[in-house]
Amino acid sequence: MTQTRTDQAARDKVWELIRDIEVATMVTIDPQGHMRGRPMRAVELREFDGTLWFFTAGGSPKADEIRQDERVLLAYAEPSDQNYVSISGTAQIIRDVARQKAMWSEPLRTWFPNGPEDPNAALLKVEVEGAEYWDAPSSTLLHAYGYVKARITGEPPKAGENDKVSFKRPA
Repeated sequence: MTQTRTDQAARDKVWELIRDIEVATMVTIDPQGHMRGRPMRAVELREFDGTLWFFTAGGSPKADEIRQDERVLLAYAEPSDQNYVSISGTAQIIRDVARQKAMWSEPLRTWFPNGPEDPNAALLKVEVEGAEYWDAPSSTLLHAYGYVKARITGEPPKAGENDKVSFKRPA
């Protein structure tokens, strides 16, 4: 059974795994209680303090869902490296033009033609509460090694690291 880690090294590992993944699937809960996932690109950050930021349309269904139920799940995947991270947290929609200007990158103009001051632009802030990651060796290598190990010992191979990480700050 995977233990939950609370150390800074585990939190740093989560950041190391997600930092270069350009798109995550964000899952929200709609008014009928159904989960809805959509691709989201995080704002580029130099450091990770347990908060992730995204630009979103302030009047989008996603924003409405978050206003009704702040719980979100972010799923990150890098299949070529066999790295997978699931992040749970709480989200809120923030309209802060100064912060939007500071976090702005020009490719966002595709969705917000009037720039960071676009009246439809808002920030989606996710406070990370927990994460789980799977950091495995190459699937080809694992499969070849695993096949041999399973045939010889009858045991499956260890598939790499799997840890749960808590980001909750002590009260």
